[in-house]
Amino acid sequence: MSDIHTTILNELNNIEHEEAVQILYACESGSRAWGFPSQDSDYDVRFIYIRKPEWYLTIYEKRDVIERPISDLLDINGWDLRKALNLFRKSNPPLLEWLHSPLGYLEKHTAIEQIRSVSPLTFSPKSCMYHYLNMAKGNYRMYLQGERVRIKKYFYVLRPVLACEWIEKYETMPPVEFEVLVNEFIPDGSELKQIVECLLARKKSGEELDYEPKLNPINEYLEEKLAYYEQSATSMKGQNHQLDRQLDLLFRSTLQEAWSQ
Repeated sequence: MSDIHTTILNELNNIEHEEAVQILYACESGSRAWGFPSQDSDYDVRFIYIRKPEWYLTIYEKRDVIERPISDLLDINGWDLRKALNLFRKSNPPLLEWLHSPLGYLEKHTAIEQIRSVSPLTFSPKSCMYHYLNMAKGNYRMYLQGERVRIKKYFYVLRPVLACEWIEKYETMPPVEFEVLVNEFIPDGSELKQIVECLLARKKSGEELDYEPKLNPINEYLEEKLAYYEQSATSMKGQNHQLDRQLDLLFRSTLQEAWSQ
């Protein structure tokens, strides 16, 4: 086990004791999970936790997130299971990415696997496509206009655009890993593929990617796709099922499973 992995597990253990919670699941999110970290990228740790039953038995709204101050190394925060389940039933893409992160740190009890097993039933192609489309449009507008651009921001537009392609083709949650999406939708041997792979290699090597002349083949591809998905998103399917009773039962069974000892 690496030193950073040990540090993360120790911090999660500290949170459990300080907050009197059980952490059900913890994973990496952000650039490390997506597969394009810089050498100095911090670790974006996200977790789902559950409190003792009496904490929920109140008429008052309580804070349902746990956050720790961001350090040079760690950005760590989590959501209460009840909050997570409410977002899950709305097909919340950031939560769905957590659940399918390729870099997991911790998973205990059965709640997370149960959630994964029903995620195809609650998945909404339309809401998820709009999430990724709006992310791509915002980053493109903010960082990739003009003759010189924040070149590392290409990843933060390419990935959501490719996610839209996946949703349109398969009507499922897109893979978290950027390279899986690239290999699925950008043809081998194309100029675009060569440019993207070169950019990815530079970022992974630790090269500082700041302002540089824009990469016209990527910009042309992005502008075409953004215009296309602006139109096609309206015709995507919405959510197929509501699993409110099933999620209620899952929450109650997890309370019992976590605290019955």
